[in-house]
Amino acid sequence: MLVRPQQNQSDASRQPGRFASVTGWLLAASLLCIPLAQADAEKGLAIATEQKARDRGWGDSESELQMVLRTAQGRESVRRMRTLALEVQGDGDKSLTIFDEPLDVRGSAFLTHSHPTAEDDQWLYLPSVKRTRRIASRNKSGPFMASEFAYEDMTSFELEKFSFNYLRDEPCAELTCYVVEQTPTDSFSGYSKILVWVDQQHYRVMRAEYYDKKQSLLKILELSDYRQYLDKFWRAHKLSMQNQQTGKSTDLLLESIRFNTGRSAADFDVAALERAR
Repeated sequence: MLVRPQQNQSDASRQPGRFASVTGWLLAASLLCIPLAQADAEKGLAIATEQKARDRGWGDSESELQMVLRTAQGRESVRRMRTLALEVQGDGDKSLTIFDEPLDVRGSAFLTHSHPTAEDDQWLYLPSVKRTRRIASRNKSGPFMASEFAYEDMTSFELEKFSFNYLRDEPCAELTCYVVEQTPTDSFSGYSKILVWVDQQHYRVMRAEYYDKKQSLLKILELSDYRQYLDKFWRAHKLSMQNQQTGKSTDLLLESIRFNTGRSAADFDVAALERAR
């Protein structure tokens, strides 16, 4: 007669309980992660909401800028341009950028109507062909005037275009920043995600990392030389976008800016592109 060893019976009797305890621990751990993830999403949205709120109420502005294009080998070309901007209640901002120098781009104009939920409207006028071209949504990831800024980078920041997730606090220069992950909701965006460093005192963007659709780091934007206007609104006087995959870079240098210049919606219609001077 065969007798099963008592040790095997004991081991077998213990296995179901051991399996159940491991399963229960994993289930409990996963359930604990749900409120943590929700809290990080809520905190990320709260940071972005405060960032947006602190830049509300500026009305309209006119600015003069330099755009410095730099090749991977360090060769530079400089463009001069003016940007008119209009804050729109209940909608995204409107902006009109006019190029003055050099001669080969003089008179080129770029118009943007940003929207929180609908697709942004963008048009580009090129005097060399005397034609206004609408920028299709599927082309929004393309380069703006041969720079390292994309067309979608030239729109106003709208909360509805992203989902947010707070990642961590981190030192940035002499400040402390929130690091927030922004995921575009638009399938035509050229980015899978954007990591944004927002300073905790004034809620200014200090740095942004842009990741392509393959989750690879594409570009890094550094913002510096912030100055305050009207005792409230902060503007970076240097924005440096560096392409991590090609070695090219573009600097936007804000030379001057004026607020409350009396601009209206009529200055930002499509017809304004061809008469822009």
